Amino acid sequence: MYTQTKQFTITKKIAKRGSQAIIVVPKILEEQLKPGTLTQITIEIIKNR
Repeated sequence: MYTQTKQFTITKKIAKRGSQAIIVVPKILEEQLKPGTLTQITIEIIKNR
């Protein structure tokens, strides 16, 4: 089965949930990123506090 690769670039601030640092995914990508979806994530730090 062939699946087309889709690529998105997102610039986000890191959020905090309890003691965890998290990245919140935009709702527009919710349909693309269902549980079990294999993704490749590259993080580039643009600016520290």
